Amino acid sequence: MADEEVPAEEIAEEEVEEEEVAEMNVLDALKEVLKKALVHDGLRKGLHECAKALDRRSARLCCLAKDCENEEYKKLIRALCAEGEVSVIMVDAGKDLGAWCGLAKLDADGEVKKAVRTSCAVITDFGEETRALTVLLDYLQKQAEGEE
Repeated sequence: MADEEVPAEEIAEEEVEEEEVAEMNVLDALKEVLKKALVHDGLRKGLHECAKALDRRSARLCCLAKDCENEEYKKLIRALCAEGEVSVIMVDAGKDLGAWCGLAKLDADGEVKKAVRTSCAVITDFGEETRALTVLLDYLQKQAEGEE
């Protein structure tokens, strides 16, 4: 019986770990979704590409850096997002956003050695359905319900 209880405890521990992973941080989920979008050619970076995607109404999600100094830039992106009813996620630093979008040089260990800053990124195609995408969409839905 003791042999049977140990696997049951291990299964319980695995379920707890899965629940903790399911409650992943929104930024971690965003990183994963950005990487998947990049692989599936559904990621637009920079003002010009983002403005075109938002204007065409092909954008599904927009990321905007809080540390962008140009207020007109932020105002334009927010206005285009509002017009197309696209959700906006504010990211703390443009360097982080650039690294998540693949605008970075990596060293041998896979760590970011040099990152290019981008103030805006737009996802036009999420790629495949992942747990991170579900977490991110749930967060956006809760945020939209809170505004109403």
